[in-house]
Amino acid sequence: MEAINQVFALFRLNYHNQYFAAYSEASQLNQVKRLWLESLADFPVEQILKGAKHAIENSEYLPTLNRMIECCQAGLVELGLPAPHDAYVEACQAPSPKSAQAWSHPAVYLAGRDSEWFFLANNEERLTWPVFRSHYQRYCAAVLRGESLTIPAPEALEKHAPEPLSNDEQLAALKELRESSGL
Repeated sequence: MEAINQVFALFRLNYHNQYFAAYSEASQLNQVKRLWLESLADFPVEQILKGAKHAIENSEYLPTLNRMIECCQAGLVELGLPAPHDAYVEACQAPSPKSAQAWSHPAVYLAGRDSEWFFLANNEERLTWPVFRSHYQRYCAAVLRGESLTIPAPEALEKHAPEPLSNDEQLAALKELRESSGL
């Protein structure tokens, strides 16, 4: 809610006359803020503020909710981050081994890993989406702060050459196989 209040404070300063014409009543402003809060909940706080600054810098007019969502998404795309729900779908549909996949961004893999792959694969979206979204927002915020994210390398399987069985061991194994199969 604090981020939405900051956004509207920025809009009040930058679009003074338009702002007061659009939001002349306090009850109407509160309703609009609640709607924006629900609609922008998928984005990290930093991205919402960045989206508001983008809207201010690129438009002479007070942005609509739709334009604000576009501004928030544009900032994610610039950093190579998919939209939150697109990231969720990517994480849910990725085959195993997860760390060996070609992820659109490391944040998607890390959010999926932190959400627990088994949990994502075995529960309904109404349960898994909020968990994934929370983790993804945290990683998006880290990227917005300039942090570099990496996917850990998949663990290599242990490599060792098996020793071949001796002739006696081979014969014993064949005999055991025949007896167990009734031949």
